[in-house]
Amino acid sequence: MKLDRILKEIKKDQLIQLTQDLIRIPSVRRSGQGEQKVALYLSRLLEGMGLEVVVEYVEPDSPNVIAVLQGESEGPCLMFECHTDVVTEGDPSEWKYGPFDGRLVGNRIYGRGACDTKGNLAAAVMAIQAINQSGIPFKGKILLGILVDEEGMMSGVKHFIRQGWANGIQAAMICEPVDNQLCITQKGALRAEIKTSGKMSHGAMPLAGLNPIPPMISILEKMKQLEEEEIERLGKNDFLGYPSITPTVLQAPVKGEPQLNVVPYQCRALLDIRTIPGQSHEALKKQLEDIVQEEERSVNASLHSGPLKEIRETLEKGLSKGISFQSMLDVFEDRPWTKTPQEERIVRCVSKAMRSITGKDPVYGGVLGATDGTFLSAWAGIPIVTLGAGKRMIPHQKDEWVSVEDLELTSKIYAASALEFLNVEI
Repeated sequence: MKLDRILKEIKKDQLIQLTQDLIRIPSVRRSGQGEQKVALYLSRLLEGMGLEVVVEYVEPDSPNVIAVLQGESEGPCLMFECHTDVVTEGDPSEWKYGPFDGRLVGNRIYGRGACDTKGNLAAAVMAIQAINQSGIPFKGKILLGILVDEEGMMSGVKHFIRQGWANGIQAAMICEPVDNQLCITQKGALRAEIKTSGKMSHGAMPLAGLNPIPPMISILEKMKQLEEEEIERLGKNDFLGYPSITPTVLQAPVKGEPQLNVVPYQCRALLDIRTIPGQSHEALKKQLEDIVQEEERSVNASLHSGPLKEIRETLEKGLSKGISFQSMLDVFEDRPWTKTPQEERIVRCVSKAMRSITGKDPVYGGVLGATDGTFLSAWAGIPIVTLGAGKRMIPHQKDEWVSVEDLELTSKIYAASALEFLNVEI
């Protein structure tokens, strides 16, 4: 069988070695250090395999690598998408093994990025190499997109799409750690900043100024109420759970040193909002904006009426004149949720491939966080699935690891999925 010929080309020792090599090239996005070293390592490796390789800089020290394995004639294009950046390792002394040692211990490879997602990147490279070395003809092409900044603002995939690389791609496999489940949906995300602005004053004379903290608390309480209303309206998604509106940063003052007896001028909150299918991001943004504007109107109205006005008028002249309250909402990132129907061709092909490799039906799932696939789906209209080795709870923790056995399985599924999608009889 053609599939057997390809699977024999996936060598366990090579897969381990490549995963270790990638981990040993640190690619945390820091000042003066990005993904350049690991990207250039991969570009040389892929060129040596005979692929057509293009390196495009998104930012200094942060290049995308695009590699293409071309078939014998025109046909569909399947993309494998991975990223080269990893999150910070934190305090290296807290790790059992060095975060960039790539240590093999038993059946596990340890190191930052082992699970998310350098192991899956290695599995995709080995799958494509196996297809190439097998000599089995196919129509169309396989495009390997190795992109930067997935853990941040996803500038790599945005650049990839803007440069036209997404044109002509019929489907994409997003290579992320999801316990080798066939994930067909993922949460969306809105990232927002709220600022409330008043007037500084002495803590002993708060009415000489305007404290921005209580209005912020009121806003956040109303955001919590909105979250509860959305949960009540939508219920629990089978694969993604519940939507959420989560304050993750609360800061006052926004600039300068805080002091107990000083009422700050500004208060700032950051919101991590996660959405599920059925939620309109535009409608949600309007609801958030309405909450913030209503608080501004309410606070300013209270300044000019009732007991508060009378109290202010008894304070030292001039201190309370011209006081006004302002609030601002800035949604600075919008990542739509995605949902790929089970009837979509890429889902059917991966499902069939998984049965061929494992002898079992796939376990369908969803991705709780956003991935580069978010923008491939939302901006480019590409049907996506997410699949890869690694326990879901392992990424971004110390002592990150991935199972060699799971990586082997992933690489085989990637290879079989490509053959199915490219109409190769296996």
